[in-house]
Amino acid sequence: MRINRRQFLAAGAGVSALTVLAACGSADNSSSSTTPRSGGTLRVGAIGKASKIEQDPHQTLSNDSDFLIASLTYDALTVPGADPNVAPRLASRWEQLPDPRRWRFTIAEGAAFHDGVPVSSADVVYSLQRLHEIAGETKVPVTSPNDIVADGPNAVILTTPAPNRDLPMLLRLVTFTVKQGTTDFAKAVGTGPFIMESFTNGNARLVRNPKWHGTPSVLDAIEVTRFEDTTAMANAVLSNQIDLASNVGAVAGRTAEGRNGFTVVRRPNDVVIPIVMRTSDGPFADPRVREALRLTVDRDAMVKQAVSGYGAVANDVLGTGDPIYDKSLPQRTRDLDKAKALLSQSNFDLTKTYQLITKDEAPGEVDSAKLFAEQAKAAGLNIDVVTQDANVFYDDTWLKAPFYTANWGTNDSVVFFASKTMYSGTKWNESGFADAAFDTAYRNALAANDDASYKAAGQELQKIQYDRGGYLVWGMADGIDIANSRVRGLPTLGGFGRVQLERAWLQS
Repeated sequence: MRINRRQFLAAGAGVSALTVLAACGSADNSSSSTTPRSGGTLRVGAIGKASKIEQDPHQTLSNDSDFLIASLTYDALTVPGADPNVAPRLASRWEQLPDPRRWRFTIAEGAAFHDGVPVSSADVVYSLQRLHEIAGETKVPVTSPNDIVADGPNAVILTTPAPNRDLPMLLRLVTFTVKQGTTDFAKAVGTGPFIMESFTNGNARLVRNPKWHGTPSVLDAIEVTRFEDTTAMANAVLSNQIDLASNVGAVAGRTAEGRNGFTVVRRPNDVVIPIVMRTSDGPFADPRVREALRLTVDRDAMVKQAVSGYGAVANDVLGTGDPIYDKSLPQRTRDLDKAKALLSQSNFDLTKTYQLITKDEAPGEVDSAKLFAEQAKAAGLNIDVVTQDANVFYDDTWLKAPFYTANWGTNDSVVFFASKTMYSGTKWNESGFADAAFDTAYRNALAANDDASYKAAGQELQKIQYDRGGYLVWGMADGIDIANSRVRGLPTLGGFGRVQLERAWLQS
């Protein structure tokens, strides 16, 4: 089956930014002295296209709405956390065995499917093997399904091709567990904090699972409404048709900011919208050319205009929210003289016009491409921005074109991006990057026996990416939700963490 990156991270793509609601990493937008109130139905809006509705949790979840529903209905082994960035869910604990290629994940005590049947290791093995068969090592980083085995009735062991220190992090919110043998997902019998009561055309009503193995939600239900675009969703929350507009973007956030009865949630380090330059061949294969393009961009102006100022300048390294993110790397600024000199030294053909392909997927993505093209003119570059339908983009452009935009909605791990987008062995190598020193540093990070060694390898990854990688990372966009002010306990983690609504509640 053809592997599509949207199977993995489409739900993490796309947000611009607005006003700080609570401290980063907090999961509560209420006063610490306020006790959560039981009951009520939280009405949530999320983006989703009718043509992309999908209920199979192991298949493509291109719609935010589908990913949200799956995340509340099913349990993954691990989920995003604040500190550390991995938290338990269906797996209550995990350990790396004496053979560092092997990890044991123990199923949480009391975990059961919505029909009351206890979760067994056979269910988890089936789910992981099925996920691997559909998406390969990009979702389950083992060589074959035979590397996933039961270890008694309540644990599973995964064996990776090489030592992999970060396996629990790489499995976050993708390893949804279903009953052994399940192929029909219309009834959505999961193990999560909510039970599906109804599903119609991408809209769902989910009711509280009172027997969830975690702390049950205080909400009676969550109703998810699918919206085709952020404008319609923003209008719905501002007219009180829904209580929460998820991932609504900066334009809508500005409209809501300061309005009585509404709160704008800002989640820093939420979305990165890099420009990808193909390194293996084509006009950007020379690292001097890639450096020149990085020197043409006015990063402050990009943040101010592409994401309305709600974001932060970045430095051509992916993973800005990682504790080992290297802030000692010199911040690149605009240097047109040096950019022109590098283009001249590399004999770059300035008489040609180069297509920069983008898509209207993440808020600010098309604008960022157009702004960059305008800025690059000052260095003598002629860039024509071409906007494609997202489906066409992933079929015809992604992983193939020499020059395009991407978007990723998780930014708390340098090694995550190395694993998914830059290691020469990944199927999602967006820039065709093949660098022996980078691969060595990546393997060293995964095999590190202590934090100091891990940090050293991680910073080597960043230095190589900074010097000769295939990304122009001009900035980070904050994530934006608009909520009715009576909605409390909303997640403030960036990326995947935004779908974890089980702790939300409604103030009377």
